[in-house]
Amino acid sequence: MLRTLSRVSELPLIVKQLQKNAAQAGVAKTNNYATEATVQVNRPFKLHRLDEGPATEVKLTKDEALKYYTQMQTIRRIETAAGNLYKEKIIRGFCHLYSGQEACAVGMKAAMRDVDNIISAYRVHGWTYLMGVSPIGVLAELTGNQSGCARGKGGSMHMYAPNFFGGNGIVGAQVPLGTGVGLACKYKGNGGMCLALYGDGAANQGQVFEAYNMAYLWKLPVIFVCENNNYGMGTSSERASCNTDYYTRGDALPGIWVDGMDVLAVRSATEFAINYVNTVGPLVMETNTYRYSGHSMSDPGTSYRTREEIQEVRQKRDPITSFKEMCIELGLITTDEVKAIDLKVRKEIDEATAFAKSDAELAVSHLWTDVSSNNLEPKLRGTNSYNLDHIQERKGVNH
Repeated sequence: MLRTLSRVSELPLIVKQLQKNAAQAGVAKTNNYATEATVQVNRPFKLHRLDEGPATEVKLTKDEALKYYTQMQTIRRIETAAGNLYKEKIIRGFCHLYSGQEACAVGMKAAMRDVDNIISAYRVHGWTYLMGVSPIGVLAELTGNQSGCARGKGGSMHMYAPNFFGGNGIVGAQVPLGTGVGLACKYKGNGGMCLALYGDGAANQGQVFEAYNMAYLWKLPVIFVCENNNYGMGTSSERASCNTDYYTRGDALPGIWVDGMDVLAVRSATEFAINYVNTVGPLVMETNTYRYSGHSMSDPGTSYRTREEIQEVRQKRDPITSFKEMCIELGLITTDEVKAIDLKVRKEIDEATAFAKSDAELAVSHLWTDVSSNNLEPKLRGTNSYNLDHIQERKGVNH
């Protein structure tokens, strides 16, 4: 097994028990039901050029526990539905699933404020949902139908929402764009920042290092997040990178390594990072995680890793199962509440899937609308043998 993958091995049982005992010692209860608990993050943070790091003991309320579990379960269900729709040939083109990485997105979103922004690559169905788009809006976009969040024009890799600058199809290109969003935050003086997400496969892109450099020189409020799922397409990180400690690769930029399978650790690290980038300057954060599916739906994901490896992570470190079990042990969530959430989420996604399958496509005449946010000429330029008026039907969400 690769050295990198030893990071996703099971924690010794004695350590888990100690963490459980520490968490239970900080449980506040009402009528024998816990309302809040103090929880120790599963694995210690690793720091680069930082004297102190995120909090390793974090508070978790019952409402937060219910919310995070629901969000992670919803993302998992959306991705399962997307995978099935692709196999039915209802979703066409590219489709990259986030199953296994849910704690990364949910943890980061939990720390974000209203003024904060996020931009990512093409594995963004979950982020689109977290940033306010309904499951119908996500799944209908995937099926290319008019109720999709981009009216079916964007598909899997190009979804957007307020403060969410979308998926981006060009590997690594979102990193300098996210740096620009950070520049906009500083220019406007609104106190916001930008999470610029990329994978370990994109981490070797030259534009990533150029963005690091500019962000450092200009002290921009940007958190560069490397979602390290250990494989860039079909190549392990160790075969692609001479330095797999991605949190150290910002050179002068400080960095944090966080267990991306622990939603509370990701939340704590992101809270620390938001404060840091707004007071000092940019920072690199590596979330070490794992994807269960292949790189995309065209990749079975088993030619470069074993089925046993995937199953081991599912059994021992699944972010949803481990969070659920911890919350039940602490009395924050009951098994009946878990069943109710599972049933509600399953019903919502099943209904959204049925709607996305039956929804209509846009009429052809709508395909060339909204080309520009603020068109300065009455006709669309660059068309051959067509005389098309510019028509604005919907304004871009982040304009």
